[in-house]
Amino acid sequence: MPFNGEKQCVGEDQPSDSDSSRFSESMASLSDSECSRKSFTSDSSSKSSSPASTSPPRVVTFDEVMAAARNLSNMTLAHEIAVNENFQLKQDALPENSLASRVKHIVHQAFWDVLQSELNAEPPEYEHAIKLFEEIREILLSFLTPGGNRLRNQICEVLDTDLIRQQAEHSAVDIQGLANYVISIMGKLCAPVRDDDIRELKATNDIVEVLRQIFHVLDLMKMDMVNFTIRSLRPHLQRQLVDYERTKFQEILEETPSALDQTTGWIKESVNELLSLSETALTPGAENSSKPSLSPTLVLNNSYLKLLQWDYQKKELPEDL
Repeated sequence: MPFNGEKQCVGEDQPSDSDSSRFSESMASLSDSECSRKSFTSDSSSKSSSPASTSPPRVVTFDEVMAAARNLSNMTLAHEIAVNENFQLKQDALPENSLASRVKHIVHQAFWDVLQSELNAEPPEYEHAIKLFEEIREILLSFLTPGGNRLRNQICEVLDTDLIRQQAEHSAVDIQGLANYVISIMGKLCAPVRDDDIRELKATNDIVEVLRQIFHVLDLMKMDMVNFTIRSLRPHLQRQLVDYERTKFQEILEETPSALDQTTGWIKESVNELLSLSETALTPGAENSSKPSLSPTLVLNNSYLKLLQWDYQKKELPEDL
């Protein structure tokens, strides 16, 4: 609906809902600022190999970086849905006294004022109202399941914009009757939590205000539908989460080979430190032709201990932390 769309964000019922959207914002910032100015190269292999190697680093294109960002975003989203019972989508309201909020209110009000003047004109002008009913029809159809053919056909027949235009040309269109029909269909399709909103719609007499509130409630119904889908998907995601995250993580590494440079350096530093300690602990005359073996658990534990002494001003944290 023109001038009535609301921005969607990822969140929870609790005030901490901004945490799950913070990652998307940081990834968007990465894509817009850093990724547009330079390409990423994979030089880790050339650093660890012989200096005589003439193989150039593989250039990672902007599209590959964006694909990796999308994979990481999708993986994070799937993880939140699976483990966070309060995870849901909801509309992000603008700050009440912000400039954006005031501009939005003025533009919205101007649109509805124009519609009001058109419907009050002699003779009335119905074109904008017809376009609104056309958009309402598409939204209602999007709520239907594939098997709802009977209701689908009924909605298409009643909200046939070609027929409505013909009626408008002969001053025979019943805008209030069309709005009442839309409200009745919304009452059949909405979740029980929206019953009060439907009752308020039925009690409203001003046709412009009715249309305005219809779009508001339809936006709420969209969010209800999305959150219902999320709840339905959660058990399936919980069963498939480990395999899904492993696959997506591998795709990220293939598309951006340098994505774990900090992590690789962190682990190598831990290994070298443990090897150094093991060599100094060897007794004189002992067989030291082979390096001591280090278990993965020992390396990982030492790596975590190193984080306690991490210089955050000079070194970046490993990417997977």
